Amino acid sequence: MQQLRLTRTRRVALIGLAGALAVSLSACAESKREEGAGGGSGGTMIFGAAGNPKLFDPAFNDEGETFRITRQIFDTLIQNKPGTADLEPSLAEKWEPSNDGKTWTFTLKSGVKFSDGTPMDATAVCFNFDRWYNMKGAAAQSQMIYYGDVFEGFAKNEGDAGGQPVYKSCEAKDPTTAVLNLNKAKGAFPAAFTLPSFAIQSPAAIKQYNGDTVTQSGDSFTYSEYANKHPVGTGPFKFESWDQAKGEITLVRNDSSPTPAKLDKLIFKVIPDENARKQALKAGDIHGYDYPNPADYGLLRNDGEQVLIRPSFNVLYLGINQSGNPKLKDVRVRQALAYGINREQFVKSKLAEGSEVATEFVPKVISGYTDDVTKYPYDVDKAKQLLQEAGAQNLTLKFYYPTEVSRPYMPNPADTFTAISEDLKKIGITIEAHAEPWNGGYKDDVQKFGKQDLHLLGWTGDYNDAGNFVGTFFGREKKEFGFNNPELFQALAAADASPAGDAHAKAYQEVNKKIMDFLPAVPIAYPTPAIVVGPKVKGLVASPLTDERFNTVTVS
Repeated sequence: MQQLRLTRTRRVALIGLAGALAVSLSACAESKREEGAGGGSGGTMIFGAAGNPKLFDPAFNDEGETFRITRQIFDTLIQNKPGTADLEPSLAEKWEPSNDGKTWTFTLKSGVKFSDGTPMDATAVCFNFDRWYNMKGAAAQSQMIYYGDVFEGFAKNEGDAGGQPVYKSCEAKDPTTAVLNLNKAKGAFPAAFTLPSFAIQSPAAIKQYNGDTVTQSGDSFTYSEYANKHPVGTGPFKFESWDQAKGEITLVRNDSSPTPAKLDKLIFKVIPDENARKQALKAGDIHGYDYPNPADYGLLRNDGEQVLIRPSFNVLYLGINQSGNPKLKDVRVRQALAYGINREQFVKSKLAEGSEVATEFVPKVISGYTDDVTKYPYDVDKAKQLLQEAGAQNLTLKFYYPTEVSRPYMPNPADTFTAISEDLKKIGITIEAHAEPWNGGYKDDVQKFGKQDLHLLGWTGDYNDAGNFVGTFFGREKKEFGFNNPELFQALAAADASPAGDAHAKAYQEVNKKIMDFLPAVPIAYPTPAIVVGPKVKGLVASPLTDERFNTVTVS
């Protein structure tokens, strides 16, 4: 059974944070929250979500607000120990690789059932792996971002993924033994098996409600009845309803789960505006919310709320799309953008305590980070000089940023856009602003259609491997960044395939140097996001991966 590659000091630090962050979270302030009081068990918790979910089939998702919900409904084979980035059993009690890393044998918990009563066994596990691999249609494949990044290709590539498939086959040796066969070893495993996109779902429900149906009309995607109304897993909660008019997603306890919830009901109430979430907590309408404004930490604490600051396990970046404005293909222009942003001032004035300026796309706690990269300190004169040398003095750029959302790496997108755009104006760049709803076109326009020149995005790590960051961003051609650099792609593939340990970390350190010279985007910050709950919620453990699970939560 392998573990993640944290250094001992960093592993102890993260594990220590689990104790510090395993708070008495309890939010039954007065009013509506008192209606859910259950004397330490049972009852209802209402959590203020920052944005609407995309759907409830995690295979087609890559964004946090959806995963926050699907993590409560589904289980993965392996999960992260609460409050840390270490691995622990979930649906699989054990996992063992072959010597060459091409075969993984999972010993499953026996007797587990999906919430529809069907068995969660090796046959169900293999059904899920086969389903992902055999997914048909460009629309469906294009939405399977995690699968494309980790497994690199499908049985027949029709979407964005164009590589040779890592997946080969899955064998159900007996009800509790699933054997996964790969075409090549990957350093991302076993940690990548914790990804919520690889949660094990009910084969019967997927078949009954046409789970593989994904259609595209222009820039919009439509998903199946399964994905919107009938998701079925083994998690501590099961899906009850999604009232889109009220912006409420209701889950109820799944008594057949191997880890059943203590709560009777969990409601996610969508409140896109951060200040409105704060007021809802103060009024007692919700029990907690994510991504509070750093300026409010003191006031929230004074009101008796619990502000839990996660360690930084993410990165905020300014994306650059080289396929639009031809000037962006010139590395001098990209360097000018980097020199032109006052990242120190932005971190100091806009982000939470403990946040730091990012010097590369891998956070410091991740194996593969190196300080030995080209750096771009704030220098207006140098930025202007580079633009002049590149013949780009009168540059106009379409700058996209999201609305109706807060992200762990970007608590206030509008403030982030304003700060960065004002800096870029000072070096002579004309900014054409484009604001779009997060789940109303922004991510597709930026990541699928490449309409932007510049954009704001970021990433919260899913597991402790540099490939989860730089491999995800720059491991293959993507519309988001609009470049083709075979040398970089090959270096990332080699790092991913390198053996675990020092060789793996060193390979990624060398790749990070190449990336910061090529500069396909500009790393901005390593934020430290917080989650806040009222004084009466107990049992929630804040996660550096934003992998909070609500099965242990009670409302007193």
